Amino acid sequence: MLITAEKMHKINVGCDSMADTKTPEERSKNMSHIRSTNTKPEELVRKYLFTHGFRYRKNDKRYPGKPDIVLPKYHTVIFVNGCFWHMHGCSRARLPRSNQEYWEPKIKRNAQRDQDNIRKLEDTGWKVIVVWECELKKRVAEERLQRLCEEIKN
Repeated sequence: MLITAEKMHKINVGCDSMADTKTPEERSKNMSHIRSTNTKPEELVRKYLFTHGFRYRKNDKRYPGKPDIVLPKYHTVIFVNGCFWHMHGCSRARLPRSNQEYWEPKIKRNAQRDQDNIRKLEDTGWKVIVVWECELKKRVAEERLQRLCEEIKN
């Protein structure tokens, strides 16, 4: 489920007056530690797939969007998306309270780029599966990963 920028704005109504709880230096340090590949959710999915007999390629640049996992045997690609960065719509996808004029267009561009890449992959015959960060939390991860294996095989 993708959430539009308008809905995101409605979620954040009333938040503009609150200041960021971090100093610019602290926020910069936090943001600099966010990785784009080999994240914990990606590692969890890859480890689960490998132990269940799936073999894959990681972050293959030959495909639109550089999918996190490519399963050539099943003609399937998997994106393991962070809810915030890819505008999922769950509670983790809340825009920052400060500098919203920067964040809103940035996150909206990410979501649009995701849709474009998925369409390109599907147009060339690939099955595309998106696994969201919130689906990999302890209480729901096992169920989601089992469902992922079924999605790949079917």
